[in-house]
Amino acid sequence: MTDPAHDPSVASPVNPVNPVNPVDPVAVWRRAAPGAVLLDGFHALKHAVRFGAEVLVAVTADRAAALALADELAADVRGTLAALLTEVPHGTYASLVPRPHPTAVAALAVRPDRAVNLAKLAHAPRTAPVVVLDQPRNLGNAGAVVRLAAGFGATGVVTTGTLDPWHPTVVRGGAGLHFATAVERLSVDELPPGPLFALDPEGEDIRSLKLPDEALLAFGSERTGLTAELRERADHLVALPMRPQVSSYNLATSVAMTLYHWSATGGAPA
Repeated sequence: MTDPAHDPSVASPVNPVNPVNPVDPVAVWRRAAPGAVLLDGFHALKHAVRFGAEVLVAVTADRAAALALADELAADVRGTLAALLTEVPHGTYASLVPRPHPTAVAALAVRPDRAVNLAKLAHAPRTAPVVVLDQPRNLGNAGAVVRLAAGFGATGVVTTGTLDPWHPTVVRGGAGLHFATAVERLSVDELPPGPLFALDPEGEDIRSLKLPDEALLAFGSERTGLTAELRERADHLVALPMRPQVSSYNLATSVAMTLYHWSATGGAPA
């Protein structure tokens, strides 16, 4: 007997909240999920839409609540969100994501083209630095860095090593702002051109420097610092001010301090 769920002669169920759209969002989700970017939560979807992401499917366990959030926090994209969001039972929503978000919203989007991102990173002259995370380990910290880079208008964020900067946990930590800046994984040999300023306790005090817009700003992992390969590639070693006997700053804090210094010395657009 033919399974009705796979029988092409059986019409897809009509969503009761959006009866003009007969597409089954769960079926679309299952097909798209392997190669798509998970947008986990309302804010990730909001930011992705704002910055031009191609959203394949968006679901919520409470459409009214999601659109109320849009009215309050994202009026500029409220109409787009209303057209995208389909309500599904909470159990169905929860089955689609690794960890349900408090806003009960999730979506899948197309990852930006790698060639386009690489062209943005390599473009000269750049108007803002590229942040380089040298073999980062913590997915949440990497996401926080993407969020910072987007907020400061950095050209992009590059990771070296094995961490996938498009991992769902990184995208969640970045609140969907991967679509607002160029995010890619590269080897040290593949880094875009530009003077590389690497953060290191033995470097020159950052307060004595002006960081150029075309700079690469490199940060080592909290546990092991910069790799020998990246240190060799560096043009300048730079130190953040730090009280004696304090071991280190959190990675995202270090990036925030460095980008703020760049912006405060004339780099960031008004």
